[in-house]
Amino acid sequence: MSPGTSVRAAKGRSSRTRVSTKGRTSGAKTQRRSQRRRRLWVIGSTLALGALAGLVIANSDRFQRTLEEVTLPLRHEDIIRQQASDKGVPADLIAAVIYSESRFRDQTSHAGARGLMQITPATAGVIESLSGGQTFKFDDLADPDINIRYGTFYLHYLLDKFDNNTVAALAAYNAGETNVSAWGGSDLRVDDIQFPETRDYVENVLEKRDEYAQRYGHELGLR
Repeated sequence: MSPGTSVRAAKGRSSRTRVSTKGRTSGAKTQRRSQRRRRLWVIGSTLALGALAGLVIANSDRFQRTLEEVTLPLRHEDIIRQQASDKGVPADLIAAVIYSESRFRDQTSHAGARGLMQITPATAGVIESLSGGQTFKFDDLADPDINIRYGTFYLHYLLDKFDNNTVAALAAYNAGETNVSAWGGSDLRVDDIQFPETRDYVENVLEKRDEYAQRYGHELGLR
């Protein structure tokens, strides 16, 4: 090998060494930047989750109230308490009937039942006659006070008629007194109800009664 060749080869190796060193330096810098970005992302995510957790905790009561309004609403509790006390019907039972009948919304069914407790004109006439009233108008049932008063009166009447048998009273509220008398009257049990719709109705009201007692015991004057 000639001296010229040796010098050129040495220069080539030196050039490749500088390129290799620069590549390693550049790669290390890129790796460090990537690591910093990951650390910043982890820190940012942790802070964001902490802020979100704080927001959820701070608004948990509001969220719970909103959820209850959707899943198990309660309105007109002052009227319910007053009527429960006046007519001797448990407030949680009144609330459960309202929930099952209308979800606490004023509405008129295809059968003509009106208001929160879904009272038909015929039933309203019976209530008016039993209570000695003479001024009833169908549109009055849109008034929550009147509707709850009439519905609670009817519940009291049915409970009294069927010896305080809640199952029989609820079945009669849904399917009529005549059917309940035919199914067993004061001795009626849920399994004796011959209409599947009425059986489901009674079971649902009893379930909601327990939920209202547990969730709204204070508002309903139960404790």
